[in-house]
Amino acid sequence: MHSNQTHLTATRTVDVPAKDVFDLLTLPARHHEFDGSGTVRNSDDTERIDKSGEKFVMNMHREAMGGDYRTHNFVSAYDENKMIGWQPAPEAEDGTAPTEPLGWEWLYELKSLGSDSTEVSLTYDWSKVTDKKLLEKVGFPVIPQEDLEQSLNLLAAAVTKP
Repeated sequence: MHSNQTHLTATRTVDVPAKDVFDLLTLPARHHEFDGSGTVRNSDDTERIDKSGEKFVMNMHREAMGGDYRTHNFVSAYDENKMIGWQPAPEAEDGTAPTEPLGWEWLYELKSLGSDSTEVSLTYDWSKVTDKKLLEKVGFPVIPQEDLEQSLNLLAAAVTKP
């Protein structure tokens, strides 16, 4: 399926303050709890993300990628309690860390709807992928709309659990 589409977005409301959602999103160690695609296993990093330009490493698993792999995520957006995003790049097979992302981004945007309700939008954007070979090889979107919606369902469950 070839189209000019370069992103997918899912949105839902969660019954917690934006700060609580942001607190969860900024902890890579908890990202596996709200991954609707089932590829995130765990994080090497336990530190909270606190600004753009940081990087965190995730252990991943996807059959199409040959099983287990690691991805380095470059934090590309950070606005406290409002927005956080990162651009991934897989590690080389020899374990060499990537120096820059490959152009796709995961962006969470939070809109406070009052003291205990937040509209969360998750956008998967591959508009910055310019490498034609990579576009053909990867076949975006790799992650379907249903997985984005499932991510937000899982996020809602994770953020409301005690």
